[in-house]
Amino acid sequence: MHLRSLCLTSLLAITFSLPLCAQDDFLFWPDTNYDPAIPTVLQVLGYQPGDRITWHRDVIRYFQALAEAAPDRVELIEYARTWQNRELIYAVISNAQNSANLEQAKANMQALADPRVTDEDAANAIIAQQPAVTWLSYGVHGNEISSTDAAMLTAYHLLASQGDDQVDSILQNTIVVIDPMQNPDGRDRFIHNYVTAEGLVPDSDRLSAEHDEPWPGGRTNHYLFDMNRDWFIQTQPETQGRTEAMLQWYPVAYVDAHEMGSDGTYFFAPEAIPYNPHLAEAQRASLQLFGRNNARYFDMFGFDYFTREVYDAFYPGYGASWPSYFGSIAMTYEQASARGLVVRQYDGNDLHYRYTVRNHFVTSLSTAETVAANREKFLRDFYEYRVSAIEEGEKEDIRAYILPLQQDQAAANKMAGLLSRQDVEVQRALSSFNACGESYAAGSYLIRSDQPAKRFIRTLMDVEVNMEEDFLGEQERRRARNLPDEIYDVTAWSLPLMMNVDTHTCGRIPNGDFELVGSELVQPGTVAGGRAAVSYLVPWGSAPAVRFLARALREGLTVKSNDKTFTNLGNQYAAGTLILDIADNPASIHEIVSTLANETGANVVAVDDSWVTDGPSFGSANVARFNAPKIAMAWDEPTLAYSAGNTRFVIERQFDFPVTPIRVDNLRSANLNRYQVLILPLMSGAGYKLALGEPGIENLKDWVSRGGVVISLGNATRFLADPDVDLLSVRRERAVLETEVEATENEEEEAAVDGQYLTELEQYEAQIHALENYPDPVAGVLVRADVDQEHWLSAGVAPVVNVLVRGSDVYTPIRLSDGFNVARFQGPDDLLASGYIWDENRRQLAYKPFVISQVRGAGQVIAFTQDPTVRAYLDGLNVLLMNAIFRGSAHARPAR
Repeated sequence: MHLRSLCLTSLLAITFSLPLCAQDDFLFWPDTNYDPAIPTVLQVLGYQPGDRITWHRDVIRYFQALAEAAPDRVELIEYARTWQNRELIYAVISNAQNSANLEQAKANMQALADPRVTDEDAANAIIAQQPAVTWLSYGVHGNEISSTDAAMLTAYHLLASQGDDQVDSILQNTIVVIDPMQNPDGRDRFIHNYVTAEGLVPDSDRLSAEHDEPWPGGRTNHYLFDMNRDWFIQTQPETQGRTEAMLQWYPVAYVDAHEMGSDGTYFFAPEAIPYNPHLAEAQRASLQLFGRNNARYFDMFGFDYFTREVYDAFYPGYGASWPSYFGSIAMTYEQASARGLVVRQYDGNDLHYRYTVRNHFVTSLSTAETVAANREKFLRDFYEYRVSAIEEGEKEDIRAYILPLQQDQAAANKMAGLLSRQDVEVQRALSSFNACGESYAAGSYLIRSDQPAKRFIRTLMDVEVNMEEDFLGEQERRRARNLPDEIYDVTAWSLPLMMNVDTHTCGRIPNGDFELVGSELVQPGTVAGGRAAVSYLVPWGSAPAVRFLARALREGLTVKSNDKTFTNLGNQYAAGTLILDIADNPASIHEIVSTLANETGANVVAVDDSWVTDGPSFGSANVARFNAPKIAMAWDEPTLAYSAGNTRFVIERQFDFPVTPIRVDNLRSANLNRYQVLILPLMSGAGYKLALGEPGIENLKDWVSRGGVVISLGNATRFLADPDVDLLSVRRERAVLETEVEATENEEEEAAVDGQYLTELEQYEAQIHALENYPDPVAGVLVRADVDQEHWLSAGVAPVVNVLVRGSDVYTPIRLSDGFNVARFQGPDDLLASGYIWDENRRQLAYKPFVISQVRGAGQVIAFTQDPTVRAYLDGLNVLLMNAIFRGSAHARPAR
C-alpha cells in the first residue's frame, strides 16, 4: 500500500526529520486557516501531530489547554477512572450557542428516546431545532495508537478553523463528542514498551524491539480485557462509565476508531456480513451515507480503503454494534497500524505514523460532516427506531420475559440490574401474578418487549440470534476447501444461558403490580434467626456465598463445608453449605457475619442447635475445613494474556480474593510450598511444556504430589494431558476420519508411492486432507454439560450448565479408576444450546468431559477443557471454578 502525502500549501504544513515529499511538508488538511488563539499540539506538547505517540497525561493536558482557550465551545467531562486510576474524559465541542444549551440538548434526546411520552408532533418540534450528537471514540485497544493523536487533531481543527464552511456546518448542526482514549492503561503500557526499545532513529524493521511488544502487549486494559468485547457484559470501569455517559446523550452516530495489521489499508462501513437481524433497515442504509462520504475524501486525497469485508457487527458486545441497539448508527474504522513511528509493509513501503493519524483525522471530519448534512434525517431515524421497536414488541410472539424466583436468585438479580443499566426497563413483581398458564411469586422480574429497547432485549435474551443461511453455506464451502471461515467472533451470547438464569417467555403482557428496578447488581444479604448460639450457615451455590467465603477466610474466620446435603432443624441445606461454628471463631463473629452478609449479598441462617436429622453432621468426615488458600497463577509467556487477566479479574474483583501472578520462567525452579493452588490459564505457541522444560515439569509434579492443586483452563489441559507430563490420565483427540485413508507408515519420506485408482470423489476428498489433523476450530458456541451431583466439585452447581466452546480441543473421558468426569457434554442431539457449530464437532464433542478431577499423591489435578472465565461473562460457571480453588485445596492433603 502506498499512501500519497498532500504536498499542498497550508498553514498546517509541518516539517519532519523523515522526508515525506519534495518540500518535506506534510499536510493533514489542505487550505485551512487556523485561529492562533487556539493552542496547537506543538505549542502544548512540543512536537507536531504524528511526530510522537502521545502519553495519556499529555492527551489530558492538551484537551485541558483547548478547554481553557475556548471555554464557550468545549467542555471536558470525566466519566470514569481506570484500575490504575487514570482519568477517562470526553470533550463536547460545538458552537457557542449549542454549547450554552448542552443540558437542554441532552433533555431533548431523552425525550426523543421515549415515544410513549413524546408524540410525533412533539418529536417534530424537537427535531426542527435539535443539534444531532456525533460520538467519536478512539483507542479502545491501547496498542492501536494513531486514533488518539487523531482525536487531538480533530478537536483542534474543529475549534481553530476559520472561514471553513464544513466546520461551520458541523458546529451549527451537531454536537461532537470526542472520547480521545478509551484505554489509557493499555496505551501507556504500549508507549512505555516502545520508548524503552527506541533508538537513534525510528526503525521500520518489524524484527526490531520497538515493534516487538513484550507480554502482555498494550491491547488490553489493566486486567487484560479486550474492552471491545465488554460492552454488554459491563465488567470493566471504563466500559461502565462510557455506556452510562452515552445513554445520557444518545448520539445518532458512533464511531469506534481502531487499527488493523500493518499490511492493510483502511476500512470503513458498510460492515461485512453476517448482519444482526435485530438491526433496523434504516441503520444499514445510513451506513452507505458515511461510507460514500469517507470514500469521496479518500478518492480526493488518493488513499486506499476497503469496505464490506472482515469486520462485521453481528456480536452485540463491540463498540461498533452496542450503540446500534439504542438507535445509533454505529461503525468501526480500521487503519493499518505503524505500531510505532514507521513500519515496513510487505511491499517495501514505509508506513509513517503521521499517515495513520491523518487518515483517522480525515474520517473523523467526514463522519461529523455526514451527520451535519443529514441532521434531521438521523434524528428522525433515531425517533422512528424507538417507535418501531415498541410497535414490533407489541406484535411479536414474545411479549414478555419473566425471571421467576429461583435457586440462584443472586444471578437473576444481577441480570436484572445489568439490563437496567443499559436502557432496559426491568420490573419487579410486588405480588404474585399469573402469565401464560404459570404462577409467579412476588419478587419475580418482568421484562416487557413493548419498549424502546426491544431490539437490544431480543438480542441479549433470545436463545438464538440467527445468521443468514447463505453466509453459513459459504462458511461450510470454505471449510471443505480448507479455507479459513469468515466468522469473526462468537456466535452465541444469550445472557440467560451464560448466567444460568431460568428465564420464561410469554406471548402476552401479564397483569399485576410491578415496580421498576434500579441498576444494582448485588442486593444486600440478610442474617435470619438473629444471633446464633451454635453456628451460622451460608447456603452454597451463588456468587454472594462465594464472596462471603472469600471475605471470611481473609478475615481469619474458621469455615467448614458439608460435601453432602443435610437437614438441620427441619431445614434442608444443599451440599457445599458453609458452616461457621461460634466456638471456633472470635467473639466478634456475630458482627463480622452481619457485615459480610450485607456487603457480599449472601443470605445467612443462624442456628442454635447442630443436630442433623438427615445427612452428615457438622463434625462428619464429609465436612471439610477450609484453609485460606494462597493462589498462584502462571503469568507471562506462553500464557494467553486474555485468559490470565480475565481469570485474575474474576477471582480478585468478582470474588474478593487475591491472586499471585508468577512468571512462567520462575515456575521452572520456584519453591511453590507457600501456595496451595496453581492456575494454568490458556496458553499460546509451544505452551507450558517447552517453557517449563523437564526440570519445571518435575518441579510441578512434585509440588502436586505433596498436596498442591493445579487447575488448567481450556487448552492448558493439553499440557497436563501430554504423555511426557501425564498429570492427567486423558488425551486430546484428533479429528474423527469419516473415510478410511490408505497410507504407508513412511509415505511422506518416500520419493514415490504405489499408485491407486480413485473411483469416487470421496476418495479424492479423503486424500487431500491431513491424516492426523484436529477438529476444525469453532468460533464460539454455547453447549450443555451435565454435572455429576455426587462429587464435591459440583457442590452448589446446577445439574446442567452452559459452556462456551471455542477452538478444536476435545478430550477422552477419564476412567473411573483414575478420576472423575465431574461435568461432561451432553449427547449429540441435545448438546447445542446456542450458536453455530460444525456438525463433526457436535458429534465428536458429545459425552466428552468438560471438568475432570484426578488425585495425584496428596494433591489434586482439576482440568476445565474449555475456558470458564472467558470475558468474565460465564457467570453460570463461576461456582464450579471457585469450588476447584477453595474446595479443591480443602480436599487436598498436604502436610500441615
